[in-house]
Amino acid sequence: MELIWFYVAIVLAISDILHTTLMWKVFNNFYILLGGLIEQTTHATWKTWLVHEIMEAGFHFIIVSIAFLNPIIGIQAALIHFVIDVTHTIYISHMGELEHRALHFCIESLFFMLIYGL
Repeated sequence: MELIWFYVAIVLAISDILHTTLMWKVFNNFYILLGGLIEQTTHATWKTWLVHEIMEAGFHFIIVSIAFLNPIIGIQAALIHFVIDVTHTIYISHMGELEHRALHFCIESLFFMLIYGL
């Protein structure tokens, strides 16, 4: 079995950590202001959250596409990450950091195993 599924899941996990670090630690003030501007534009908290998730998916698309030099893998990674984020936010009210990362890694790994491991 090819291990590309594992590499994609690892790069996506690193991308998620990179996104969290950049947005909440490096560009924190900018990110809060951007959220306020989006909130004023959308006039709804849930729409602001959805825009945030779409922008995060775009970030993952760029990072994974560059890492694998393949935009198809980038689209797959961004979409599965987006679906997991939206789903667990709706159905699971609170998750710790470790639980969040483990959930993502397990489901993303299974997703990529199905695509690249068969």
